[in-house]
Amino acid sequence: MSTPDLPVSGEPDGVDPADDVTRERALRAGLHDYELDDADLALLDGGELADDLGEEPEVLPVLAIVGRPNVGKSTLVNRIIGRREAVVEDTPGVTRDRVSYPAEWAGRRFTLVDTGGWEVDVAGIDARVAEQAEVAIALADAVVFVVDATVGATATDEDVVRLLRKAKKPVVLCANKVDGPRGEADATALWSLGLGEPHPVSSLHGRGTGDLLDAAMAALPTESAHGVALPEGPRRVALVGRPNVGKSSLLNKLAGSERVVVHETAGTTRDPVDELVVLKGIPWWFVDTAGIRRRVHQTKGADFYASLRTQAAIEKAEVAVVLLDASETLTEQDTRVISQVVEAGRALVIAYNKWDLMDEDRRTYLEREIERELVQVQWAPRVNVSAKTGWHADRLVPALERSLESWDKRIPTGRLNAFLGELVAAHPHPLRGGKQPRILFATQASTRPPRFVVFASGFLEAGYRRFIERRLRETFGFEGSPIEISVRVREKRKR
Repeated sequence: MSTPDLPVSGEPDGVDPADDVTRERALRAGLHDYELDDADLALLDGGELADDLGEEPEVLPVLAIVGRPNVGKSTLVNRIIGRREAVVEDTPGVTRDRVSYPAEWAGRRFTLVDTGGWEVDVAGIDARVAEQAEVAIALADAVVFVVDATVGATATDEDVVRLLRKAKKPVVLCANKVDGPRGEADATALWSLGLGEPHPVSSLHGRGTGDLLDAAMAALPTESAHGVALPEGPRRVALVGRPNVGKSSLLNKLAGSERVVVHETAGTTRDPVDELVVLKGIPWWFVDTAGIRRRVHQTKGADFYASLRTQAAIEKAEVAVVLLDASETLTEQDTRVISQVVEAGRALVIAYNKWDLMDEDRRTYLEREIERELVQVQWAPRVNVSAKTGWHADRLVPALERSLESWDKRIPTGRLNAFLGELVAAHPHPLRGGKQPRILFATQASTRPPRFVVFASGFLEAGYRRFIERRLRETFGFEGSPIEISVRVREKRKR
């Protein structure tokens, strides 16, 4: 049975830090008899890692990009932010949620919001997408209305104009898909919409986007009426899992509003959606991600790019909540998602969703599945929730805090070596080729995740390294965080 978590310092009760320092100095002195390279010396001389200081909170004005489906809104967003962040495909309806990106133009910083295509009299998932676009307009300080100049103003475009007039927001008209001088005549026809000068743009090639942004900056107020002051240093949490497991429903329940599109169609979410959620008085950045369907190289189109964005979201996060469907059998996709999080070195919480849909027979089988399929991540906290009803959602925060505390934990070098000395004395490494490898010294190279470097006189077998990891967890906690242990074999200096 695991011992309780120790303090972050790694110093249990009854341990004198002075003894640890003395032990560390003695072991370091013994290393002088071994061949060490510059990297070894740099590691041994390295101090604590510097903390990343956050910037002052700032309220940025909000610029929303709106229009009917397939007019090039996400392509324009990628052009403005200078990277391929929003998922783009040559089919209508790829973007579904309203997605925010930090942007800058001519020295002015602002928040850019990409939206799904707005349509009138639609049902199902398209109606949910249109609702999110309307919310984006309501929460924007100014709007860029994108129209396909090659098609001209349609009845849907005129409906959007009426919506914008009702919102009473500053509007800049973008005539997109004008790839050359010949297309500018098509752009001038859009004066008929009554929104002022249409700005001819090719978001695909970048033509005219500078003039459009100049006009947008002129329309965008310097003081935001809708932007949110970002608190300092909220932790980033990625919600990941296979499609239709309830990630978006959980985010909406935590946020207390319909922040992202939820539909029974699997794979509703394409772009990662960031949302600032305050739970028990503490702000968190939750990132809703696209469901990971299969191996990335086996996907195509929008699903391929959504998978890449999900991987990037995991790497940007500090902790990942992997949602599993408790009412269904664990799949290879579930274990692959967990592996992605562990390989990325992120803290981990496993949440079993749809717990309210599970019967007693399924509960017995689930425990067996966990023992069989998730044996490598028994250290991860488990939370049983229902995203639909919010049942036990309040248990998520303590699990996140425990995982992040372990992710940040640092063990003093003297205490670490005392632990290894006792461990090796009780359970020495098995003989290899008639010789027994000896652990010379160990240090924690970094945190986030905890990385340990062990100097040894010979190779340590993988089974023995796993044994060290297991005992590290039993002694110092590390619940919810992966641990990396690397071994550097060093030979004695020749006299």
